[in-house]
Amino acid sequence: MKHRIPDMLLSRFGTFVAENMGLHFPKARWDDLGRGMERAAGEFGFDDPVACAEWLLAAPLSAAQIEILASHLTIGETYFFREPRSFEALEKQILPELIRARRDVRRLRIWSAGCCTGEEPYSIAILLSRMIDLEDWQVTILGTDINSGFLRKAAEGVYGRWSFRNAPDWIEKGNFTGAGAGASCFSILPRIRKMVEFAYLNLSEDEYPALENNTSAMDVIFCRNVLMYFTPEQAWRVAQRFFRSLADGGILIVSPTEASQTLLADFTPAYLPGVILFKKDLRKSLEKKVSECVVPPVVSPMPAPDIAAVPVARAEQLPVRHFERLPERLPEPETFEKLPEPSLYEEARTLYAEGLYAEVIERLEPVCAPDAGGDEKVLGMLVRACANLGAFDQALGWCEKGMGGDRLNPTYPYLHAMVLQEQGKMAEAGASLRRARYLDPDLAMGHVGLGHLRLRQGEFDKAKRQFETALKLLKGRDSEEMVPEAEGLTAGRLVEMITSTIREGSK
Repeated sequence: MKHRIPDMLLSRFGTFVAENMGLHFPKARWDDLGRGMERAAGEFGFDDPVACAEWLLAAPLSAAQIEILASHLTIGETYFFREPRSFEALEKQILPELIRARRDVRRLRIWSAGCCTGEEPYSIAILLSRMIDLEDWQVTILGTDINSGFLRKAAEGVYGRWSFRNAPDWIEKGNFTGAGAGASCFSILPRIRKMVEFAYLNLSEDEYPALENNTSAMDVIFCRNVLMYFTPEQAWRVAQRFFRSLADGGILIVSPTEASQTLLADFTPAYLPGVILFKKDLRKSLEKKVSECVVPPVVSPMPAPDIAAVPVARAEQLPVRHFERLPERLPEPETFEKLPEPSLYEEARTLYAEGLYAEVIERLEPVCAPDAGGDEKVLGMLVRACANLGAFDQALGWCEKGMGGDRLNPTYPYLHAMVLQEQGKMAEAGASLRRARYLDPDLAMGHVGLGHLRLRQGEFDKAKRQFETALKLLKGRDSEEMVPEAEGLTAGRLVEMITSTIREGSK
């Protein structure tokens, strides 16, 4: 017999879920939380959801536990071309402007964050395929979600009639084939499917932007009907990360109910019929921050005393004090230990954490010039800052400088590979990753990178071997130890992510 979860425990568990997953369950949604926990309890092996909740509260959530909870606590309600005003803006204004602006480099990068079962990123791919010759462009469409079950369905690309409600009539023809009896089930064509890459990402916990998860220098981010489920604090942090993940001039698209100018204060709103877009304009954002600085109040000078009002007789009676002359030289003050100034790297790291990548480049380029040497940490941060701004050729140039100056350092070919993957140059990326692995067989991220590359190429068995090697290397580390070249990930978190990837690939 299942026991109803008491309100006090629901309150505790709601706070726990908010802290670990970013999902917001105020008191008005406790019934939803309770029903989700009842469903999840069985998958965790519990008959009693109360006992399951207490068990989960006793220790930090693992990646596997988060995935199970997400599958029962998140809602998979979506369909093709949902909220058509957003897609109308994408087709008639956003994409034409981007295509003109990117005509020289022929590169577009779009991210569907919280993509659910894939209808949104596939809608973007279908629309884009109607507008440009895909053979001539390098197009990245990334779909991420916290629910692995949703991602599996998205990767399959098979949908029922319900996913087409309110979709344009023309969408089925040329983009889907009937995959079920009576054409009640439709499979998306391979040419559209291959345009979209799906990946697990916890918007509340994982690091982004990062080369490792392909979330840098995005032109457009769709995140609709997602922020509304976060706590206000988590939603604000996610919005800040989205701002850093966009290229300058990039667009964030949220649902009308999430279009809060308080939440998205760093963005510049653009008003179109029926939709508000939020643009990353670095110049305006910096000007706004400067204008919001506290300005000291203007202090009016005290009025001069009315000397004429003092009687002469009284003035003559005022005592006159004589001060000793100061010595020619004052004694030396006591010496205090001077605080060390922050290093250039620490200063740049602070700017990097704030998403001020142009400022990072401005600080670090002089010390990384060909005649200035430069060390591994500084050059690595410069590469990542360039990549996060979409300056991939510049990032590759700095990688090549590093490889030329220190041929035995595995960091440079590893970063070289990450940038090449962002450019869609998978064969060259593989060669650089193999070089990094050769230089340092114990570089866990080198094996992780090769594993993900094999996954993209559909070679799961080869990918699994790379991931298993990485796991062996990581399990000898402390779970809280930061992993080199992992963009702030701990060994424990990376083990969970790799294990989850292997498990999902085996299904």
